[in-house]
Amino acid sequence: MKIVLLVFVFIFTKVMVNYNDYPKVDNTINKSDTLIIDSDITLEEALMGNKITDAVRSNLTLVDVYYYSFDGVLHKGQIVIHKQLVNDIIEIFSIIKEEKFLVEKVKPVSFYGWSDDLSMRDNNTSAFNYRNVKGTKKLSAHSLGRAIDINPFLNPQLKRNKIFPEGAEYNIKKRGTITRNSFLVKAFKIRGWQWGGTWRSTKDYQHFEKK
Repeated sequence: MKIVLLVFVFIFTKVMVNYNDYPKVDNTINKSDTLIIDSDITLEEALMGNKITDAVRSNLTLVDVYYYSFDGVLHKGQIVIHKQLVNDIIEIFSIIKEEKFLVEKVKPVSFYGWSDDLSMRDNNTSAFNYRNVKGTKKLSAHSLGRAIDINPFLNPQLKRNKIFPEGAEYNIKKRGTITRNSFLVKAFKIRGWQWGGTWRSTKDYQHFEKK
């Protein structure tokens, strides 16, 4: 009887261990984690300094996200995004944290005086920015909070033999770089987002958008 009981306990323990080994996607923070704050402002502060229409403003919200940066420490940042995309962003950053995909920093573009170039050169991940598509008079998907650029200095835009931001390099061997087979591309795709890395006329490796 003792032998049977011991075998049962052993099997039950093994099953429990195997079950707990499965990764759980969440956005919780352990008390033991060191947390560095990259951004901790209000939505009003995040939108200051830019002439945004009331119609656009009413659809925006501010989301706290957590990620490991290149110092190996957990960081907290903030994303200004369209209200319809909040769940997608929370889920994707939960996966980013779980996979320990490195993200340099996540700050609203208002930290950079609404300069997309300055934000990209600082490798800052951001979403909303009320601006035109570079080199055109057409409003960008960022203007509606329906696009996000991730690690833009590591994942630049390549267009007509030019690279944006200037001085950037796309090197798939570097951590934080997004590639066609990246889990990140798949995570966005199954949620209905498009990746700029598959565009024909240009390659925008940092860019994801959902219309």
